[in-house]
Amino acid sequence: MTLTGLLIRIAITAIILTGLNFALKKGKEEWADIKNWVVTYLQNFCGALFIFSGYVKAIDPKGTAYKMEQYFGEFQTHFFDFLGPVLSFFNEYALAFSLFMIILEIVLGVMMILGYTRKLTAWLFFLIVGFFTLLTGFTYLTGYVPEGTNFFSFGSWGDYDKNNMKVTDCGCFGDFIKLEPKVSFFKDVALLFPAVLFILFWKKKHVLFNSKIRTGLILASTLLVTLFCFRNTFWGLPMQDFRPFKSGTDVRAVKLQEEEAMGSAEVSYLIREKSSGKTQVLSMNDYLKKFTEPNFKENYETVDQIREEVKTTKISEFSVTDLDGNDLAQQLLDYEGYHFMTVAYKLKFEESREKAIRKDTVFTIDTVAIAGIPDSFNIVKNIADIQNKEYVAMKYDWDESYKKYYTDKLNPLFAAAEKDKIISYAITKPYSAAQIDEFRHEVQAAYPFYTADDILLKTIVRSNPGVLLWKDGKIIQKWHISKLPSYEEIKAEYIK
Repeated sequence: MTLTGLLIRIAITAIILTGLNFALKKGKEEWADIKNWVVTYLQNFCGALFIFSGYVKAIDPKGTAYKMEQYFGEFQTHFFDFLGPVLSFFNEYALAFSLFMIILEIVLGVMMILGYTRKLTAWLFFLIVGFFTLLTGFTYLTGYVPEGTNFFSFGSWGDYDKNNMKVTDCGCFGDFIKLEPKVSFFKDVALLFPAVLFILFWKKKHVLFNSKIRTGLILASTLLVTLFCFRNTFWGLPMQDFRPFKSGTDVRAVKLQEEEAMGSAEVSYLIREKSSGKTQVLSMNDYLKKFTEPNFKENYETVDQIREEVKTTKISEFSVTDLDGNDLAQQLLDYEGYHFMTVAYKLKFEESREKAIRKDTVFTIDTVAIAGIPDSFNIVKNIADIQNKEYVAMKYDWDESYKKYYTDKLNPLFAAAEKDKIISYAITKPYSAAQIDEFRHEVQAAYPFYTADDILLKTIVRSNPGVLLWKDGKIIQKWHISKLPSYEEIKAEYIK
């Protein structure tokens, strides 16, 4: 679905709700004022939009949290380093912030439609729309900021290039509809108009039912939305999967198709005439003909190479390496038969530094002549002393509850699968080999660990850890760690 299609559906829904409002208030004098019709319609439109926008995010609250982490991380790294402590705080509690905003968005949508606490609702709507306008607007404007340039160095800004943006998807509708920050920014600017209107004319906003019914509906919707969010966050995987790595996807085939499409994409060139400054875009063939003309380099300059944009998914970025840096992605996708993959985008531990002692050997080096061979000698190294040297060592305090996922659930599952000659492995973010080996020892994992980009891992499954069953490059099924069945149950239902 496109944004235009969605807005048309929301507009139709608002018309229906406005008609119901009229039916419930039929004959009342307030409908004689056209302002009431306009405010009521916008009230229903914005309420329905917030409910739907919140719902598609409530299906996958972790996805919104990951997007928030990306926003906060990029802002701190590239633009707002002085806000480091604040952004680090929000980054640490991104999931809680995500849940709060999703619940607030949906409940606020219900409040808008019911006309609950009209003045408070108007201000809340204005503040939320204003916040997201600043967020998406800032992200959109980073398209004018070249790589390595500070955002506030306005004189260094160049032409708009969406590749300059560090966050390329606003996350406004989760993974249901992908919106570029530019589009989302203009959407939020448009929403500021009804937001201001609600503040100015809050008394003209409609009110449905009596106070007790309205309060009861708000409390009930808050409880239901909270439970729904918790179910999709802590108690299982999202009820609907809008991401490319959903169950049933032939990842091997899709990756091949996308790579072939990118390889066959047309290439054109942007050239500029030096005398007039005029630019033109030439196809590859026309550019090669033009390039062979006499004095081409004296009269023209090549500004940019333009490759036809090909729509791809995160599957194109599927890359896995072993601890020695060898690429295993194609090998895993080409594997014939069933195999289990554990995805752990983050190993949970507390890091600390402690002083330690190690032996440091001091050597002396002598030269010894070789008897009977003139001008020849051997170098002899002798131990002169062994000293105790103090150094700072990294210590990892592994989370006990996280370790139990492996010792109590994953290890027994994979040990049973191994008896049927079904291989298993785990993939985590690029920690050092020493860290991963230490964790494997802690949880007594007999299966290998590989590494991949953490954003890719978060896209594959919304659980840390999460488990996937593959066959011949295709995802058969995925499980949240809290809902992981036994091997016998998996074998009976999925392994044929």
